[in-house]
Amino acid sequence: MSTTTTPALDVQQAHARLHELTVIDVRTPGEYASGHVPGAHNVPLDRLDAALPALRTAAERGDLLVVCASGARSARACVSLAEHGITAATLSGGTAAWSEQGHDVHRSGGGRTVWAMERQVRLTAGSVVLVGLAAGRRWPAARLLSAGIAGGLVFSALTDTCGMARVLAKLPHNRSQDADLDATPAALAG
Repeated sequence: MSTTTTPALDVQQAHARLHELTVIDVRTPGEYASGHVPGAHNVPLDRLDAALPALRTAAERGDLLVVCASGARSARACVSLAEHGITAATLSGGTAAWSEQGHDVHRSGGGRTVWAMERQVRLTAGSVVLVGLAAGRRWPAARLLSAGIAGGLVFSALTDTCGMARVLAKLPHNRSQDADLDATPAALAG
């Protein structure tokens, strides 16, 4: 079994080639709505498999650039696409690096600001740990809640997956009110 290195473009390379790239943003619809690379199509990571036929068609027409907040989810998406015979590059540093270097981001859904998924996970995990510890003063068994979150974080780090992020991605604030995710594959295939 061979290991695959995910091709990456830095922000300047991506900016120079933006007119010729099909950009796929794999963040949640809420994160996408808060600001994305101009012209990016939103295909959340958890819906990537459903969009494979459209992504294959888009890749046949030209190069794909996969984007997320920091580059971690887009790198995972590129590996998944490569397993299906679709070549794509990731944006090094993601939309955070894109914005930091002064490039424009487009906002949809009224431009509402949604925290990055990593920040949402940190807030949720920290809150649950604190609740478990506080409740543990009265009910010692409640400390198991904190231990469970700690174990989940260790598992998340070891496997580079995050079950909590998957759950949080389904919450209403992470879903765009006016984005039609079902229309994205049609736009990519067209």
